[in-house]
Amino acid sequence: MKCRKCGEKAVINMRQHKLALCREHYLAWLPEQVERFIEKYKMFTHTEKVLMAVSGGKDSLGLWHILKTLGYNAEGLYIGLGIDGGAGYSDESRALSEAFAKEHGLILHVVDIEQKYGATIPELAVISNRGQGKPCSVCGLNKRYLFNRVALEGNFDVIVTGHNLDDEVAVLMQNTFNWAGGYLARQAPVLPGGAGLARKAKPLCRIYEREMTAYCLLQGIEYIYAECPHAEGSTTIYYKEVLNQMETDRPGTKLQYYVSFLEAKKAGLFASVEDKAVLHPCDRCGQPTSAPGECAWCRMWDRVRLVKTTVPVSPESVSLL
Repeated sequence: MKCRKCGEKAVINMRQHKLALCREHYLAWLPEQVERFIEKYKMFTHTEKVLMAVSGGKDSLGLWHILKTLGYNAEGLYIGLGIDGGAGYSDESRALSEAFAKEHGLILHVVDIEQKYGATIPELAVISNRGQGKPCSVCGLNKRYLFNRVALEGNFDVIVTGHNLDDEVAVLMQNTFNWAGGYLARQAPVLPGGAGLARKAKPLCRIYEREMTAYCLLQGIEYIYAECPHAEGSTTIYYKEVLNQMETDRPGTKLQYYVSFLEAKKAGLFASVEDKAVLHPCDRCGQPTSAPGECAWCRMWDRVRLVKTTVPVSPESVSLL
């Protein structure tokens, strides 16, 4: 297989794009695609301050590298979850994130949940019994809260995540099968800010997971290969496997599915689905919530303080940056 641009040996063949490229041209092509989608969906500009959510995986580190290459002002945020999984999952992902930031001269903010508040995510899941003791619900709540809080405290214009096309279509399929209108109405490349919520953007929303893997390998970016140990058996992984089979049979299926969904939204498919949630500042921490009085995050950590023998610092008194 030869590179379509120069005729040299190709390192990747993207059947969905009918495009094969050598190393040099692929490493130029992918950032160009990311830039195109940032501009197409009006995610953010070169003058804005970007907060990159970093996990130590290929997508977040690869995207951070691309944003740096493109000249964006992007600082990273790593949240230490305290997930072991028998192999120090959180320790390894943090070490890789810190090493990447140091190598490329980037700023990485770190919030260690256990150190800051007194419990790991697995401990918090058991104590709070949120999601019947499963960590995923608790993990998502904490990450959403802390990303938003750090963004507002640090005067960042936008939060950027490394969700790729495979992630987006797996969630889309799940929400379509369940006809979860509210979730479908909110799924988009960009979620506008307002009412105490920072803007969120997904520059990789039309980039395949395989394409990000190739980019990291070719750039020599070291990332954590293991999935979160608590992700095993998740519904999202099941839908990814189904979609992978469809993509193998018909290259471009994932991209067509996602783009067609965005076009249907633009045409008003979910215009009648209203978000009836009225947000107001939490009485304790000031972050937006639809619940009366205190937000779910503050109530969760109140329960932890009742159970744990050591009382962590009050959340409203802690600056995260």
